Parts: sequence; C-alpha cells; structure tokens
Amino acid sequence: MRILVLATLLLSACARATVVTSASDADLRDRARALHQRIITIDTHDDIPLNFATPEVDPLNADRQVNLQKMKAGALDVGFFIVYVGQGERTAAGNERAKADAMTKFNAIRRMALEMYPDRIALVTTPAEALAARRAGKLGAAIGIENGFVIGRDISLIRTYFDLGARYMTLAHSRNNDICDSSTDPDAEHRGLSPFGREVVREMNRVGMMVDISHVSKDCMLQATALSTKPVIASHSSTKALADVARNMDDEQLRAVARNGGVVQIVALDMFVRADARAGGRAPTVADFVDHIDHAVKVAGLDHVGISSDFDGGGGVVGWRDASETMNVTIELLRRGYTDDQIAKLWGLNTMRVWDANLRN
Repeated sequence: MRILVLATLLLSACARATVVTSASDADLRDRARALHQRIITIDTHDDIPLNFATPEVDPLNADRQVNLQKMKAGALDVGFFIVYVGQGERTAAGNERAKADAMTKFNAIRRMALEMYPDRIALVTTPAEALAARRAGKLGAAIGIENGFVIGRDISLIRTYFDLGARYMTLAHSRNNDICDSSTDPDAEHRGLSPFGREVVREMNRVGMMVDISHVSKDCMLQATALSTKPVIASHSSTKALADVARNMDDEQLRAVARNGGVVQIVALDMFVRADARAGGRAPTVADFVDHIDHAVKVAGLDHVGISSDFDGGGGVVGWRDASETMNVTIELLRRGYTDDQIAKLWGLNTMRVWDANLRN
C-alpha cells in the first residue's frame, strides 16, 4: 500500500470516476491533456543503441522514436531505457562480450541522466523517485535489462546490475540461454527454466529485481511465474487471442500473471498487434492496440495490465509512432469509457505497484 499512498499525493484528482460515452475528438483531446497533468505515465520498454548519449545519439533531440523532447511533448513521464544485448555464444568469451556491451549501455543511460541532462531527466530506481522527479518537473529514466544472457552463469551480476539501476531483467530473448528457453527458439533445451534459471529467479526476488517473462517460452513463463515470490512483469507482450504469434501471451498466461499479482505491459509493436502487419496486412492503429488492452483487462483484470511501446526496438503503430504521440493512447482509452482512475492504473500505477512490491523484503 505504500506506493499507493505516495501516488495519491500526486494523483488525488484521479479519484473521479468520470466516464466518457460520447465526445468529440477535440473534447477527448482536452480531457486527455488535462488527465496527463495529473497522472504519471510509464513506458516500460524503450531501446537504445551502443552509442547512446554521445554526440552521435544525443538523448535530447536525436532522430529516434524516444528522445527527451518527444517525451515532454507527449507527456510521457518515465521511460525504462533498455540494456539489451543480443544472444551470442554461450562461452566464457561470449559472456564477457555480453557483459561489456551491457556496461556500455548502463553507462550511457546514467550519463544521460547524471551528466548530460540532469536538469531535464532523473535516474529513478524506485516508484517514489519517479514521483519525485515528476513533481520536480523532470522526466524519469528507469533501467531494464533485456536478455539474461548478460549475466552468463555469474549470478553475482544480478546484484551488480541492480546496484547500477536495473529494475527488471527479461530472462531470455530470441534464443535460448543458460537461464531458460526462448519463445522463438525451436529447440526446447531446458523445457522451461534450467536449474540455474531457478536460482536466477530466486536471486532476483532476493535483491528486488522484477522477473520479466516477456520473450520466454510458455513453459518458462509459467514456471518462473509460479516460482517467483514477488509479482512478475511482462515488460512488452500483447495477447495471443488477437495476434497469434509466439511472443504474445495466451489467456492461461494472462491468468497466471494475475494470480501472481504481476502486470502484463501490452506492447505497441505492429506484428504483435496484428500478426499479418508485415505480410501485406493492414497497418495496425492505436485502436487495434487498445483492443489488446481491452482483452487483457477482461482476462487478467485491470490491476494487471500496463502499457509499453518497444520504441526504437521495432515498436510503433499508426497513431503512436513515437513518444510525442503518447496522448493518443489515452484518447482512445477515454473514447472506450475507461475512467480517469482506471487510465492512471494502466499508465503507471499498476507498474509502480509491482515495482514497489519487488523492492520490499
């Protein structure tokens, strides 16, 4: 309940349960703009390149889907900037390369917030810090890890990365690693979690890092969710009922996350919103994206659903192509009758609840 009390200090105006049943586009935009002045909005997956926060890729105004100017323009308060390392050789040399690339990205995110633009964006490691940054008129930079390959088989690196600011770690990416099987690797090497992977989940629970079950096989996802003593997060996954691709969550998985107390961050990546998006099908829109939110809310419950973009990692739909268009998602939610407090949960409070729960002993 601690984080809900903290959030109430900032978001008390959202206690209203106003429902929009019919309104003009201009009215909806005005309501969305007013709502974004009261709520905190969190996007849990924004990718960065290795040369991020350098003169080549300036976080302020680089030609990318997420930069500080676009976040401000779209009223996107907090982004989880991602330490992503692709799956490489599972050897001592491969593990060292992965660790080096991870450190390059950690250093870049920290450099953006602590050295380059501390007046514009703060490094945030707790929900309270995210709220404090918003109250101070700053954006928030949280950190997530995509692909547990960055720890190799050195479980002590979980604590190291946590101390650098990482608050979730996706257990695997597009191929199996030493932790678990991937949803897109045809070889079920571990039949879910490996014995080492079980140790990883326990250690993440111990240090307070959210277990991210996006990208992993269904067996791994169900096993990790059942094993975790803290709420899990699916940092960027949509629903299989509406787009039958391996990366999405079916209804059994959505219900498992709800039982665990976790949150599924519905992702605006075109082919996860419409499976035929890159095979000649219609380009998906914000409305198609919100269809996935509707389905996840119906199956898992509103308290277990959030929003993510996967910007600069392939994400984006018509109407939400970059951070500057963030308010269009809110407009569509209002159009469908979601209340102010429900939208506040979807955009941030659900994520903060899970984030906070993981930090508690």
